[in-house]
Amino acid sequence: MKEGRETTGGIEYVVGAEKGIREIVRDEDVMPLLESALSAGASRVEVTDSRGGTLWACGASSGNNDSATVERRPVFLEGEPAGSLVVEASPGSQLRLNDLAGLLCAALNKIITNSLKRMLTTEIHTSVVNRTYEELLETNKRLRASESRYRELAENLDRKVQERTEELKRMHTRLIQQEKAASIGLLAAGVAHEINNPIGFISSNLNTLKRYISRFTEMMDFYRAAIEEADKAGGGITEAACRKWSDLKLDFIVRDVEELISQSLDGAERVRKIVSDLKGFSHVDDSKEDIVDLNTEIERTFNVLVHEIPEDAEIVKEFGSLPGFLCNPAMICQVFLNIILNSLQARRQGLKLHVSTKHVDGNITVAFSDNGPGIPEEVRNRIFEPFFTTKDVGAGTGLGLTVTLDIVTAYGGDIEVTSCPGKGTTFVIRLPAERREHVKVR
Repeated sequence: MKEGRETTGGIEYVVGAEKGIREIVRDEDVMPLLESALSAGASRVEVTDSRGGTLWACGASSGNNDSATVERRPVFLEGEPAGSLVVEASPGSQLRLNDLAGLLCAALNKIITNSLKRMLTTEIHTSVVNRTYEELLETNKRLRASESRYRELAENLDRKVQERTEELKRMHTRLIQQEKAASIGLLAAGVAHEINNPIGFISSNLNTLKRYISRFTEMMDFYRAAIEEADKAGGGITEAACRKWSDLKLDFIVRDVEELISQSLDGAERVRKIVSDLKGFSHVDDSKEDIVDLNTEIERTFNVLVHEIPEDAEIVKEFGSLPGFLCNPAMICQVFLNIILNSLQARRQGLKLHVSTKHVDGNITVAFSDNGPGIPEEVRNRIFEPFFTTKDVGAGTGLGLTVTLDIVTAYGGDIEVTSCPGKGTTFVIRLPAERREHVKVR
C-alpha cells in the first residue's frame, strides 16, 4: 500500500505503506458478503492477497474438477491490485457467475475503499487529538508560567498598594494635624490681638503710676528735707509743704492712683481669663479622655473666637441640662470650633447664630443654626469630603468638616445637615450619652 500524505489546517497525517487489505477490512464487513454469494448459488467464494494467500473464504472447493466454473476478479487498494476475488460454481449450475463475480468484486472494492477512509479518518482524528493534547499541555505549561508571573505581580501589587495606603494614611494624618495647627494658629492670632488691648492699657497705666510714684518720692524727699530744716530754723514748713503738694498735683494723683490700679487689675484678670479659656479650649494639659460638660466646652470655644465674632452678630444660646460626656476635650472643642467658624465666615454682617443643647433618649444633641447663605444642593453631599471647599484658593484646606465628621463618628455619633439656600444652615450633632467602648481619636 502506498504512503498517503495530506495537510489540512496545518495538520499532517501519514497512512503506513505496509498495511494490507487484511489490516484495513474487518471480517464482519466481508463475511456477510461472501455468504450472500453462496446463497445466490456459488459453491465457494474466496478473497486472496497479492501473493495468492487466502484472506477470507466461504464454501467448499471443487478441487481439480475441470467442469467447475471459476471467475476471478482483481481487488484494488488505492488504485493498485492488492488481491483477487475468486468465485466458483458447481458443474451444471445455472448461475450467471460472471455477473455475480462482478457484483461481488464491486461490493468488496467499495468495502475496502470505505474501510480505508474510515481508517484514514481515525488516524487523522487520533493525530489531531494527540497534537491538540500536546498543544494543550504546552498551553497549560505556558499558562502556569504566566499564572506564576501574575501571582508574583499580584503579590508585588498588593505590597505596593499596602505601602501606598500606609503612605496616604500618614499624609492624611499630617494634613489633619496641619488643619489642627492652622486652627490653633488662627486662635493664637486672635488671642494675641485680644491680649494686646488689656496689656496695652496695663503697660500705660503702670508707666503713669511709675511717674506718679516718682512724684510721691520727690514729695517725701522734700518733706524729709523740710522737716530737717524746720528742726534747725524753728518753723515755716506748713506753707511750703502745701505749695509743693499743689505744684505736684498730688490731690489728682491720689484720686487717680486707685482707678489706675483698679483698671490694671481688671486688665490682668482679662488676660488671665483669655489664657485660661485658650488653655481650656485646647486642653494642652490633658492628654487623656475625661468627662466634660459640653455646654462649658461650647462657651470656651466662643470665648476664644471672640475676635472672630462681628460686633453686630447675635448669638443665642439655649443650653439644656446635659450629663457628663467621656471624650478627649481638645477633640470635641475642635468639632465645635470648625462648625462655629463656618457660620462666622459664611456671613460677616447681620449674623444670627442659635446654639442649643439637649439630652433626649440617651443622646446628647448639639444644634448650630445660622442665617447664612446656605449650602447649594449640588455640593451638599460633598461638604465632608477631604479637600473639598467652596472657599477661594488659599482660604481653606477643605479638611475642617472632614476632621469634624471623623471625630464625631469615632465617638459613635453622627452629623445631620439641613440647609436652604439664602436662608441658612443647621448642623445637628448627636452623641451617645454613654459610651461603652474606649475610642481612640487621632
